[in-house]
Amino acid sequence: MQHRPNITPNAITEWCVETFGSAPAKTLFEGGYLSQVIGIELSNGRRIVVKVRGWQDRLVACAQVQRALLASGFPAPELLVGPDRWGDAYAISAEQLIEGGDRAPDVPRMARRFAEGLALLVRSAPSPSDIGTLAPSPPWVGWDRADEALWPEPDDRDGDLNAHEGDPWLDDIARSARARLLGIASPCVVGHGDYYSGNLQWHGDELLAVHDWDSVVAQPEAAIVGQAAAVWPVGEVATIEQTEEFLDSYLMTWGAAPFKGWIEDSWAAGLWARAFEAKKASLGGEDPYRILTPTEAQERMQRAGLSTNKVNW
Repeated sequence: MQHRPNITPNAITEWCVETFGSAPAKTLFEGGYLSQVIGIELSNGRRIVVKVRGWQDRLVACAQVQRALLASGFPAPELLVGPDRWGDAYAISAEQLIEGGDRAPDVPRMARRFAEGLALLVRSAPSPSDIGTLAPSPPWVGWDRADEALWPEPDDRDGDLNAHEGDPWLDDIARSARARLLGIASPCVVGHGDYYSGNLQWHGDELLAVHDWDSVVAQPEAAIVGQAAAVWPVGEVATIEQTEEFLDSYLMTWGAAPFKGWIEDSWAAGLWARAFEAKKASLGGEDPYRILTPTEAQERMQRAGLSTNKVNW
């Protein structure tokens, strides 16, 4: 389990003075889920966002992707410093604050706008061979890790999903979806592994910025798109119709599915991600049905070309 850091204001002040030659004059906001994220106005008037999280070697490659995308013209925040090791356990970095904007408006065309933004990201990103390693993928898209266990460690709570016996149907569908995903023959590309409304900043229906570059992954494009299609809207749970609209919109940027089985692979990736979140909810004593119901899972399996006969519903 990753624990959100709780770095003291004095320590942040010392780091800002050492790094930027200017102390914080005002805290603009503080948030973050697995990271400590602080918006700061420095005494020289500069506005930055400082981010502290647990160190992972993959963060170096994530930063390479963020910088490359900004250089290409993609709307990513300018990474000013880092990520650098901070003490024994942490990584620290600072970005330029993106002013203005808001979360996505709830209008019918937003699935198309979300999908177009992701397509631009994938096509503007560097090749996996041109950057350092992005392994391991974050747990919620961790179907591609090297070990044979079905589930990765949960990202935000203690416990072992593989030892948790509740809701065996989730194990069955995740096992089936993972088998399909591991069989994808198309090459990996660089994309965003947590591309949903909470990480996107908009000006009307124009994409202003994409955030959370720690979630960059190198996976087949169908898997990257399928995960996003399953979680993209406000509320983080897409209906069957919303997923279909996202996938259709993304495919319009290609004109047709780029590889045989691409659409089914995308549905399988979204199904795995939703099953992971539902299994994690079950581990915590929450209702997994608010994330994925058996009825919806059956529909998603059928669209992924997966048999429902061996699932212990």
